[in-house]
Amino acid sequence: MRMQIKTLTLVALASLTLACSAQDLQNRAAGCGEPGRWLAPTEAGARPTDAAALLDRLAAQQAVLLGETHDSAEDHRWQLHTLAQLHARRPSLAIGFEMFPRRLQPVLDRWVAGELSEAEFLRQAEWDRVWGFDARLYLPLFHYARMNRLPMLALNVERDLVDQVGKEGWDAVPADRREGLGRPAAPLPDYRTELKTVFAHHPEKKQDEASFERFVEAQTVWDRAMASGIAAHLARQPDALVVGILGAGHVRHGYGVAHQLKDLGVTRVAGLMTWDVGQPCSAAAPGLADALYAVATPAENPPRLGVAMEPAEEGVRVAEVVRGSVAEAAGIKAGDVLTQVAGRPAASLQAVRQAVQRQAPGTWLPLKVRRDGADVDLVARFPPES
Repeated sequence: MRMQIKTLTLVALASLTLACSAQDLQNRAAGCGEPGRWLAPTEAGARPTDAAALLDRLAAQQAVLLGETHDSAEDHRWQLHTLAQLHARRPSLAIGFEMFPRRLQPVLDRWVAGELSEAEFLRQAEWDRVWGFDARLYLPLFHYARMNRLPMLALNVERDLVDQVGKEGWDAVPADRREGLGRPAAPLPDYRTELKTVFAHHPEKKQDEASFERFVEAQTVWDRAMASGIAAHLARQPDALVVGILGAGHVRHGYGVAHQLKDLGVTRVAGLMTWDVGQPCSAAAPGLADALYAVATPAENPPRLGVAMEPAEEGVRVAEVVRGSVAEAAGIKAGDVLTQVAGRPAASLQAVRQAVQRQAPGTWLPLKVRRDGADVDLVARFPPES
């Protein structure tokens, strides 16, 4: 699921000092929130924790879930570094990816075996169709797996299955279309509460109880799919450690994939995420994750629109819109088809990415989308440098 954590913008130190509570300042004085530190969520907020001892504990698990914001380069750098440290401790390691439906497993196997070029791998893996985020963010992870001949696991199911559950409910899906999945474990009450908030941010969905129940079923099916892929590998390789590369929404509080894994008998599971140093340390609630890694988003990161895209006949279809993003502020909606960017045809995903990355801070990017058969003119306003 391409759910994202909405983070606070990094501001100047003087403003941050004024905004922080006394508890936040006490936490920061103790080293909480400094980039490069591992943190433990506690009742008193995020506190520094010993990295070596933490990684030793993590390496003893059956599964370690690395929750990401999909378009954050810093998150993917953290995933690679954490993966390498776990691999040093547990050579029998596999990497599971939310990004690939399980039918593409043979392509992942050929990549790891060294049989495909990078371009051929992305083409055969249908990257632009099945995921749509910039492949450059993920390529270091793919190359690490290939370099070390680590199994790459396609954890997901087809998007059509999740969409059908969201529209009709699990019971309406024929058994032969469930891709071997069993009924997901019932979601925890707190997960339902969290999903209620997410659901409210989808105004295109009918906001009634029946629609919400189907939405919950769709999310738990997605969680169950990834948990099933991890559990299946552990059944074949009981001594392995599976590191999951997936969205943070599937990891937070252990509500998603970890909950489904425990229902499948996989009980030694840890969830990790990054923590933006612009957030107050006191906001790291107990149970948010087993540990957090403090990061500061580099100022030189290229601008991002905040959408997941896929090819479409008329241009580029918007599959998801990140909450709090430039795209959401511009009025872009999931299902829109981008037909023009800066007056030029949106001929491919790469063309859209390049147009966005050329934008200077504080500038506006005119867009044209096709929505419900009509053309709509929009403007994406990129924030000025802080």
